[in-house]
Amino acid sequence: MSSTRVLKSEWTKIRSVSSTVWTLGLAVVVTIALGLLISILSKNDYDKLSTEDKLTFDPTFISFAGMSLGQLAMIVFGVLVVSNEYSTGMIRTSLAAVPQRGKFLFSKVAVATALALVVGMATAFLAFFVGQSVLGTHRAHIGDPGVLRAVIGGGLYMTLIAMFSMGVAAMLRSPMLSLGILMPFFFLISNILGNVSATKKIGRFLPDQAGSKIMQVKTPFDDDTPYGPWGGLAIMVAWVVVALIGGYALLKKRDA
Repeated sequence: MSSTRVLKSEWTKIRSVSSTVWTLGLAVVVTIALGLLISILSKNDYDKLSTEDKLTFDPTFISFAGMSLGQLAMIVFGVLVVSNEYSTGMIRTSLAAVPQRGKFLFSKVAVATALALVVGMATAFLAFFVGQSVLGTHRAHIGDPGVLRAVIGGGLYMTLIAMFSMGVAAMLRSPMLSLGILMPFFFLISNILGNVSATKKIGRFLPDQAGSKIMQVKTPFDDDTPYGPWGGLAIMVAWVVVALIGGYALLKKRDA
């Protein structure tokens, strides 16, 4: 089967499964809604901040507060895109139609990534403008130094979260097992490792903590992270590459 036909087939699969479409819609809604709420609260509490906190007040990063929940939906999307066929048994039919397993997997990843990128970018820009609209005199402007980079970075962050989840799902095959590992990893383990002094230097190299650096415009005074915004994104990309290579290696080795 030609590459074009494989890509069209994967697009049809994603579009025809309502759960994947709903998760992307949920990612947009929760990211913007929570970002709006936190922006309102931040505006109301601004006068209570210390002088130091006011100097490092980052209205751009505040508008992305909803990413913590939005990435949940992107994780589910990435897992479902890859593992749905395993749970339904359709993987045998798919691999019979496309026996080149590399072409099969990376066509699926390419289509899902393109969709995640469109949704991620739209979400990041909407979250930014909605958040800034309620911050009043404390708001940032898209032309301010570092702001456009942070907004584009927000869209890239959401996309990479989905891609990482696809790689993990390709390795584990089971949607329940994949989600059972990814959810605690991002929402519990990563936070613990990143906030406990003994493990903080390890936690900062996890994909979500490193990748989120791209969304920051101002750096807190006590931040001693040894990399900048693009360095953090590069670390996240490395995690994604490893996950996808692992998924491909196991897909090539195992029976359907």
